[in-house]
Amino acid sequence: MSLLLDTHTWWLTGQDELSRKEHQKLDSLSEKTPPVISDISLWEAQMIYAKGKLKLTIPFSQWLIQATLPDVVQLARLSPDVILKLDNLPPGFHGDPADRIIVATALSLGIPLFTYDRKIRRSRVVEIWKV
Repeated sequence: MSLLLDTHTWWLTGQDELSRKEHQKLDSLSEKTPPVISDISLWEAQMIYAKGKLKLTIPFSQWLIQATLPDVVQLARLSPDVILKLDNLPPGFHGDPADRIIVATALSLGIPLFTYDRKIRRSRVVEIWKV
């Protein structure tokens, strides 16, 4: 089963938000099928890095190449179907453009989303992945 990772749950960013159980489950799942990330998460990772909130032991450019190898993650492009799913989100749904794209991507691909975002979780617009 594939799943879409929200930027903050992208376990390769090394953030401490994930529990040990979540790390283990993601590692296990990724051995069978790499999880999916939206292209917008690449931009968000760069923004987090530029703000000094993403600490890396290697240069960002090297990390990004390694973190997006096909055996690590599948990249989900901003496709016409994603845009159509954006157009169908409920009025007033989450104002953050990146979060809207991530939700629309999960809907477009028909896969659950792993996120801690309360607005997304409460909306019940998309299936949420549970460990």
